[in-house]
Amino acid sequence: MIGRLAFALAVATSPVATETREVVVTLRPAVERPSTRFEGWGTALAWFADVSGGWPDAERRRLADLFYGKDGLGWTIARYNIGGGNAGDTPAYLRPGGAVPGFWRRPEGATGRDWWRPEDPAMWDWSQDARQRWWLDAIRDRVKAPIFEAFSNSPPYFMTVSGRVSGAEKGTDDNLQPGQEAPFAAYLARVVDELQKRHRIAFRTLSPVNEPNTDYWFAANKQEGSHWSPARQAAMIDASDAALKARGLATVVAAPDETNAHLFLTDWAAYPAATRARIGQLNVHSYGAIHQTGVRDVARASGIRLWMSENDAPLNGDPEAIDGMASPLAFAEHVVLDLKRLEPAAWVFWQAVEDWSAKDGKPGSNWGLVKADLAAAPSAPHRIVITRKYWAMAQFSRYVRPGYRLVPVDDLDTVGALAPDGRTLVMVHVNPGLVARRLVLPKGWSTRMILTDASHNAAPVTGTVVPPRSIATLVLRR
Repeated sequence: MIGRLAFALAVATSPVATETREVVVTLRPAVERPSTRFEGWGTALAWFADVSGGWPDAERRRLADLFYGKDGLGWTIARYNIGGGNAGDTPAYLRPGGAVPGFWRRPEGATGRDWWRPEDPAMWDWSQDARQRWWLDAIRDRVKAPIFEAFSNSPPYFMTVSGRVSGAEKGTDDNLQPGQEAPFAAYLARVVDELQKRHRIAFRTLSPVNEPNTDYWFAANKQEGSHWSPARQAAMIDASDAALKARGLATVVAAPDETNAHLFLTDWAAYPAATRARIGQLNVHSYGAIHQTGVRDVARASGIRLWMSENDAPLNGDPEAIDGMASPLAFAEHVVLDLKRLEPAAWVFWQAVEDWSAKDGKPGSNWGLVKADLAAAPSAPHRIVITRKYWAMAQFSRYVRPGYRLVPVDDLDTVGALAPDGRTLVMVHVNPGLVARRLVLPKGWSTRMILTDASHNAAPVTGTVVPPRSIATLVLRR
């Protein structure tokens, strides 16, 4: 449709040098297979939503507009965390926002962990998790066609081996009690059903396990989590599919939400064919860069939609810096390579809002797109600040829109996407180096460039020179 398109990167020996070396970069639309139709960008709501959903209306509305508003990042996807919930008498030990409540109600006087009777309406409490649920309504009201996914980090405490939602005593041990797959799946499906009705939304997918085949989750940890061996993952996938169908829901199972492509392939290889057939969406996180094309090939061969369902990529060791470019560049380069290697239908951020981390003389880190005081009381000032990484994300999400198709580009620093009508081509180029790059674009297209660097925040600029240490989005129209 658009033929063969080439443009050149003229790389100068310095930003003002007269001699240049041209590097030809070619866009080659794939003709042997359809290119990936992109569905959009978004974030997981836990844990920041559990905190910020209880803030004054002006603050929480500002955050919702920053991420899902028409003048914000233009996100269309949200992952809602169905909390497991510790026992009410468990001393608080989870991080701010990490104690996501469950929807169960323990009868007064009940002891032990065998009291749960899900068929008894008195054992459900639908007033729980009001703060995170505020975000469901906020996103529904801002996005024309939002895509919601429900995901779980841990079963409720009374279904676990350790009695805690943060994991077993050892991080390599499964924490769901044997034989509890069906009750846990029924719990998740009931929550999906109820919240859909109460918030007038649709959960397209349910992810019952999260980063399962890792040693991250142990009882003394500060967040909900649970280890799942591949065999137990398969059993949980089977049970979740059955529970959703028993309730007559259109929601399908997403799995395995593994932490990286390497472990994803290990999990997938161990699933029986019947379990694989019950998965409606493949989810993988990108906390690791090896074997990503292997996951792409699994999705392609299986005919199952693939999401990059969680990542945040600040530069390791980079001290907290609101306007610094080191972490935004690392993040943008990571996104480019994820899109090129995984070819996912969506790219979903982890926590859009993170706590201020430079404290007590420690340098902190650059997780999150917006910084805020998550530990402050709901009515206190929360010092909400937009970081440069937010603008790095804007370079992608404002221009590579739902319905665009990812197209191959023969340049490691550039990702391309084509509008449905074929008349708009978007390229996001990351220049992490110390010399400017002059982009020589083809004739017949009008071009505008948007730039984020040390002095621009997703701002339109003239010309096609990408400065050192910057992220440029080129919008070509014909």
